[in-house]
Amino acid sequence: MTRADTKERNRRALLDAARQIVARDGYRARLEEIAERAELTTGAVYSLFGSKNGLMIALVTDYLGPHYDGMERAVPAGLTLAEAVGAVARHYRGLCDDPGALRHLSFEISLQDLALRDPELRPRLAASVRAHEERLAGLFAGRLHDGVALTPRQARRLATALRGLLVGLSQGVVLGLTDSAPEEYFAAAARALITSDVLGPS
Repeated sequence: MTRADTKERNRRALLDAARQIVARDGYRARLEEIAERAELTTGAVYSLFGSKNGLMIALVTDYLGPHYDGMERAVPAGLTLAEAVGAVARHYRGLCDDPGALRHLSFEISLQDLALRDPELRPRLAASVRAHEERLAGLFAGRLHDGVALTPRQARRLATALRGLLVGLSQGVVLGLTDSAPEEYFAAAARALITSDVLGPS
């Protein structure tokens, strides 16, 4: 095994261990236990990620990356803005039926709890989430709405509102707070955000 292979193996082991420990312990997650679970030392964490917070940010990226990859696959080129927004909403609704949806939600809440309790981690976590939200905005920019292409600024405003709506709806479904929220309900609620008040000026 090459040095690069070993480095990647160790990186993956630490991310997997951190995800398990953070999901279980939230802000009480201990770096020593994460390293032990990965069968490595805390020195490996500092070598690969720079700090515990560096590991947490990498964990967010590792978690959100595949999520946004899936969204991009769900929204092919050629769709109008309303169709693209509906496709993203249906993708979110589909994730609610994943057998691991409750475990994923627990992990997300644990990460938020970490950020709320650590003033140094909070802005770094926010920046990581915003970077991924830019990918969502990129799915909308340039798509036609009422015959006019959406500007990047409008796409960012829509992406922010849409993420907030869909995260809230998804949590409601996973936690059993809603009786019925099929894909079309998600899509209709998402399309309702396409207004001049939400999009703002070009």
